Amino acid sequence: MKTLISTSVRAAVAAAFVAVAAPASASGEGSHIERQSWTFSGPFGQYDKQQLQRGFQVYKEVCSSCHSLHLIAFRNLAEPGALGYSEDQVKALAAQYTVQDGPNDDGDMFERSAKPSDHFPAPFPNKQAAMVANGGSYPPDLSLIAKARAVERGFPWFVIDAFTQYQEQGPDYIHALLNGYEDIPEDVEIPDGKYYNTSFLGGDAIGMPPPLFEDLVEYADGSPQTVEQYSQDVSAFLMWAAEPKLEERKKIGFRVMIFLLVFANLLYFTKKKIWRNIGH
Repeated sequence: MKTLISTSVRAAVAAAFVAVAAPASASGEGSHIERQSWTFSGPFGQYDKQQLQRGFQVYKEVCSSCHSLHLIAFRNLAEPGALGYSEDQVKALAAQYTVQDGPNDDGDMFERSAKPSDHFPAPFPNKQAAMVANGGSYPPDLSLIAKARAVERGFPWFVIDAFTQYQEQGPDYIHALLNGYEDIPEDVEIPDGKYYNTSFLGGDAIGMPPPLFEDLVEYADGSPQTVEQYSQDVSAFLMWAAEPKLEERKKIGFRVMIFLLVFANLLYFTKKKIWRNIGH
């Protein structure tokens, strides 16, 4: 019996080490999602401000033509832990957009230049218009996409993730999706108007055409203008959009853990002091 238990324990430990080393596997249609290296991963992770700015540029110049970002206001870009923009930069950025406001004194709606307090305007007036413009497919809002499309991992993966603080399934999936477009194999049938993507969790056919190409967005900081770099940057930006308080959360969490550790030690030594001469 002891030998059986010992063997089971060794097998569990071995499986745990394999789980840590292995890449993430998506649960949909056998897709394979590689784990990426992110600056914001782990208990002490932080956003790379330059990467967030590049990712926002990709969203602004490419993704925003179809996808909304309705939970993000312009002023959020200048908040602590955000993209590192100044208030003046945000005001200038907001002024490039036009939003609908009203009603005015005559009861009519009108358009005006956006202010920092405004949210990013949607590219389409409603869902139906968005579907008509995209061949029947609805481009989802990207505010929480890095959380909503996270890769599901079963046992023992989610247990290992709790100890390694792996929370980047969403950015990993977005990165893989943007790099997953391939030519349609001869033995695969894709409906008209759809595209073949090996990383799409809903199957091989996706309604979104390949959005990124080499030299599509011109970076001012000299970063590579490749699909790989674009997908890395916009994935990081969308992670920030989904969790803009990530850095603050991790700082508070670290302080709480230190407090609990000190408090636990104080309780232990208090117990030893009070109860050491009392029989049990």
